[in-house]
Amino acid sequence: MESVATSNPPGEPYIVAEPRYAGFWIRLGAHLIDQLILMVVCIVFALLVLIPTFLLVELLGRTLESGLFADILGFAVTYPVIWLYMTIFESSSWQATPGKRALGLRVTDLDGERISFARANGRYFAKIISTLLCFFGYLQIGVHSRKQGLHDQIAETLVIRRASA
Repeated sequence: MESVATSNPPGEPYIVAEPRYAGFWIRLGAHLIDQLILMVVCIVFALLVLIPTFLLVELLGRTLESGLFADILGFAVTYPVIWLYMTIFESSSWQATPGKRALGLRVTDLDGERISFARANGRYFAKIISTLLCFFGYLQIGVHSRKQGLHDQIAETLVIRRASA
């Protein structure tokens, strides 16, 4: 596990401290950055589907219930994009979404190692539980000793600050 070594007098062994866990506010900041990125990505994906669809409907002389279509499109595009964004980035060599990376954070397992795609999936879907409990699963990040949300505990993950060079 990545940790911070403190300096000791010559001849004394190094004392290895706990990793620097990422708290609630910095994680919220990373989440907001990711949401801005995802908003742009989802709009682009939606337009890539929406424009050809409306052109095809017009060409065929049909009508389209635009509200219903927008709802279906929103669900069909948004959720898979968000899911893949989170799970691919957090299980990649970055170990972080672009928002987390921008703020010097990374997601690890309990031993400080890179998480698998399967564990990233578990973490992502466990966030549903954190959300359904009136966001309690997120709020506990502020008081937990290792700054873990409920979804982190379920997936056995940590969000830590990158070591300074």
